[in-house]
Amino acid sequence: ENFDGHIFIKDAIKKGASAILVQEDRMGNVVIVDGITFIRVQNTLKALAQIAHYYKGLFDIPFIGITGSVGKTTTKDLIAGVLSGKYNVHKNAGNLNNEIGLPITLFNLEPYHDISVLEMGASFCGEILNLVNIVSPNIAVITNIGVSHIEHFGSRENILKAKMEITVNLKKGDYLLVNGDDKCLKNINKEEKSYNVIFYGLSSHNDFYPIDVEDFGEEGSSFTVNIRDKPAKFKIKQLGLHNVYSGLAAVWIGIKYGMSPKEIQEGLNSFELSEMRLEVTKKNNIKIIDDTYNASPASMKAAINVLKNIKADRRIAILGNMFEMGDFAEEGHRSVGRHLANKEVDLLITVGEMACWIALEAEENGLKEGNIFSVFTNEDAINILKRTIKSGDAILIKGSRGMAMEKIVRFLQEGS
Repeated sequence: ENFDGHIFIKDAIKKGASAILVQEDRMGNVVIVDGITFIRVQNTLKALAQIAHYYKGLFDIPFIGITGSVGKTTTKDLIAGVLSGKYNVHKNAGNLNNEIGLPITLFNLEPYHDISVLEMGASFCGEILNLVNIVSPNIAVITNIGVSHIEHFGSRENILKAKMEITVNLKKGDYLLVNGDDKCLKNINKEEKSYNVIFYGLSSHNDFYPIDVEDFGEEGSSFTVNIRDKPAKFKIKQLGLHNVYSGLAAVWIGIKYGMSPKEIQEGLNSFELSEMRLEVTKKNNIKIIDDTYNASPASMKAAINVLKNIKADRRIAILGNMFEMGDFAEEGHRSVGRHLANKEVDLLITVGEMACWIALEAEENGLKEGNIFSVFTNEDAINILKRTIKSGDAILIKGSRGMAMEKIVRFLQEGS
């Protein structure tokens, strides 16, 4: 995405590449090497997709696709974790979920894989359509419709349209699994679809919902669902009730593929959360909650809820800019400030120009001015921490990827 791959041809050959895709308009700049096959194509990205589509067709296994504004990676990892209680599961590494990452992921399919779980991301309309034309899922999951990348989409309605592209190739007998508590998704009309639509969520109006939910703070949460009229209780390690949604989707899919409650729980136990997503570590009796991978208003509010349930003498929130929000930027940040004001946060540090709106709204809604700091760089935030942190603190760090707030996490963990 950020580089022209043609400039790395020599490096690829040195690392053992035996064939090279070369775009037609770049052939004149390529030095042909004996023993290496050079394949001339009109568009390398489209050629990569076509090869991946062909390779995927060699595998007669179910494919599960996951998209949504937030929670895609956690949901993908939880579904894969559950299914691993019975099957050999293939999935994206990290969030290799775009027109380059998805083909690379598919090339890692092996004959021993029983099922594939694939995250599909998009920043623009049409991107998910391109992905499902590479691999058509048998089950599609949409986690929610938020405001992530709304700067590119223009409206939440357009985001819904973009995420619904994952259903384009669903056939009769396939499934769309959607968060029925989401304001946009709950209005999907089942009767208009040729495929099956299953609503999941915490509310009892959904097709699949928990009859009981417990939040254990740092120990995760549990939920109980009815399976063939018998209650089954499941425990997940992930922090925050918002992750129960991901757990519900994973459990439903486990049931769909013939797993017993015991097998599903074994899969949930094996789940490992991706880095920088509500990762809790401890250093010098300070709890560090690293949620720095990315941020949107919904995910930031969920992280604040997690912070509230962490046992600590003081709770500190370090919150950075949320990017790609366009005209919704001010209200998106202010909504986080309102949410934070009554969540027992003792100290707020905002980082970046837009994050100042979080601070302003938090103060207007009751957080004391003396407990709020607004700075513009991670280094400034670190300097405040140097003179304010104490043993017994719990510190949440979260912001958009472009803020690189893992620098603050690194300071807390390493002191540098």
